[in-house]
Formats: sequence, C-alpha cells, structure tokens
Amino acid sequence: MKALLQALAAEGPAAESDAALARSLDPARLPAHIAVIMDGNGRWARRRGLPRVAGHKAGIQPVRTTVETCAQCGVGVLTLYAFSVENWKRPRAEVSTLWSLLRVYLRAELEEMQRQSIRFTAIGRLHDLPAQVRDELFSVIEATASNRGMQLNLAINYGGRAELVDAVKALVKDGAQIDEAAISARLYTAGMPDPDLLIRTSGEMRVSNFLLWQIAYAELYVTETLWPDFTRGELLRALLDYQKRHRRFGGISESPRRVQPGVLASTLPAP
Repeated sequence: MKALLQALAAEGPAAESDAALARSLDPARLPAHIAVIMDGNGRWARRRGLPRVAGHKAGIQPVRTTVETCAQCGVGVLTLYAFSVENWKRPRAEVSTLWSLLRVYLRAELEEMQRQSIRFTAIGRLHDLPAQVRDELFSVIEATASNRGMQLNLAINYGGRAELVDAVKALVKDGAQIDEAAISARLYTAGMPDPDLLIRTSGEMRVSNFLLWQIAYAELYVTETLWPDFTRGELLRALLDYQKRHRRFGGISESPRRVQPGVLASTLPAP
C-alpha cells in the first residue's frame, strides 16, 4: 500500500480522489487473490460506432492500471480472464487480433513486470494456442520466474469445466484417492490461494465458466462499467466494498476471515 500512496503522491492533485480511496483501505485486510472477468470491450466499441477490435485495444490500458495498482497495494495474486475456451467461436479475424494484441502486450510490459518483480504465469489449455503465442507466453513466464512480487495469472484458452475435466483425468492417470485435496492439487491454480474477490465488469450477473471450483467462497463485485472504462478508482472502490463485508464461509461469526493457502472447503462449516 505504501508503494501505491507514493505513486499517487507523485501524480499530484490529479490523483487526489484515488489517494483518498487508497488511504481508506486497511492494508491488513486486502484480498490475497483477486480474479477479474474483463467484460464489455465489444459493447464499448459498438456504442462508439467502432469495430470490436477497437474495444480490445482500448482494454489494454485498464489491464496495465489494474496490474500496477494491485502490485502496489500488495495483493499476492491477480488472475485476469483474457480468453475462454468458448471464445474460439468468435470471427477468425477478431481472434487473430486478440493474439496479436497479447503478444504486443507481453513484449511491452515485460520491463515493467521486472521492475515491479511481478511473476507472470498463464493458466488454461495452453498447448492448443498458436505456436507463436505459446512461445511468447513461455518466454515471459521464464523471464519472470524468479521474481518475488505479485503473481499475475493470465487465464487464456481457459474454461472452469475444462479445468475440472483435466484435473479428473490427472487423478485417474495417477490412481489417486479422490477427495477435495487431490482435486485442488491438480487444478491449474494448484499452490495458489483461492480468490477472495471476483470482479466482473459490464454488469453481467454470471461467472462465465471462470474458476468454478476456486470461487466457492469468493466475494463478488459487479460493476456496470465496461472494461475499457475501468479505472484505478473503480478498482479501489471494489476493494473498499470488499473490506466492508463480513466473510462467514457458511458459519455465523461476524469477524472477517481469510482463507489461507491450502485451506479447503471441507475444513469449513457447511453452508
């Protein structure tokens, strides 16, 4: 949080409203893991009479802002839903543009990731990606592997049901006993804390096949803001809203709690 406040102070009066929001946050109660469904690029473009790809291009800046702000706040893990297994149904030209934008983003942001010691990872069926995209992803993953700051996950060619299918296949292959711990250990997110906060832009009230197992106890925050218009202030307001909630995990305690990495739903009271 100190890093964020310093950055806001350097921006001067233009950032005062964001600075006021940041000062209202309790650094001890930040989510350990934030997941974001970045929705609304197409609608943003359509409302402006622009092609859909213009919305995807406009969505790059909010990614930068969100990553930077979460890293400066001290969030441990940030997972961004970039491309679902269902997105292959979109027009071929749009999908090709998305891959091009991803490669441009990775090249442009690598230096900043290194500066902030961000460790980049990707989750999903990566083996089905175009070779050039896959190579670019693995290059950045390798380059940032030793960083010790925030972990940035890009969910790409990702689907929650596909992830569970892959986990079950691994269980069968390993001949392991089937329980919650065994499933969790074979998810793409194995070793990470489950998301505490799931943010969705564009006002849609659904989870869209995203982290279905992991968000069992996540707090949901839905905003009408379309992703290209999602600002640092909007993110800080989501964090403030999160900190006002009492997380009971199916119990009756009024004291906020956080699931620590490795704690499974089976150890919590039934809903």
